[in-house]
Amino acid sequence: MDKEDTNMERRLLVGGFGGQGVMVIGQLMCYTACETTDLEVTFFPSYGGEQRGGTANCFVTIADAPIGAPVADFMDDIIVLNDPSLTKFQSMVKAGGNLFINSSIVSVEPTRTDIKIIKVPANAIADELGNSKVANLVMAGAYIGYTELLPAEKVLATAFKKLGAKRPQLNPLNEAAFNRGMEIGKAAKA
Repeated sequence: MDKEDTNMERRLLVGGFGGQGVMVIGQLMCYTACETTDLEVTFFPSYGGEQRGGTANCFVTIADAPIGAPVADFMDDIIVLNDPSLTKFQSMVKAGGNLFINSSIVSVEPTRTDIKIIKVPANAIADELGNSKVANLVMAGAYIGYTELLPAEKVLATAFKKLGAKRPQLNPLNEAAFNRGMEIGKAAKA
């Protein structure tokens, strides 16, 4: 079989505290892939003892062929929103993979040298935009800007549909946060 005949499969883990929008990041990727492409998707959430303030993470797999398992030992990409997630999950990034760090909160330095590290001051940007709750959209934007896994305009449209349905007045803020993250992701790629 030629390399060109191999299937595309991308595995993402998002980790942080409950209330940081960990699941929202994963769901945005899943809903976008599911509703706007013909790709296969799995979403596997995991919560700690309490949802808000406890640990939370989710596994997302997006592929162009059926997916064998929703969770894997090694991930292509990991997004960490807090110190415990960096400590716990950095070893799961496969060599040559990507580690996206919310540098506004994560104070621990990664120990890996065989991966690409993309630092995103998500909370600082969210605070600058006037709402700390959009830090997750900054991270989602950075992820899409760097990986180009899904079309940015489709991810943003999904955010409007899923997050803006009840509060459409927040769409401009969500878009600004996502776009700021995109700029960081694209710049890290250059």
